[in-house]
Amino acid sequence: MKITVNGAPHEIAAESLHDALNELGYAEARVATAVNENFVPSSLRADHRLEPGDRLEILAPMQGG
Repeated sequence: MKITVNGAPHEIAAESLHDALNELGYAEARVATAVNENFVPSSLRADHRLEPGDRLEILAPMQGG
């Protein structure tokens, strides 16, 4: 399905947010996620179903001050 990831179009086979993160190379990364501008906690990613056209934002924490 076609979705947008961090502003760029992507074609993915995954249907859940958890599987999409694995497919996109974020399997072991500690990241924050939002779908269509709604935060999705890591505990709900396996149950969160993606739909064609969804907008996924993946944010990695930054260190510094």
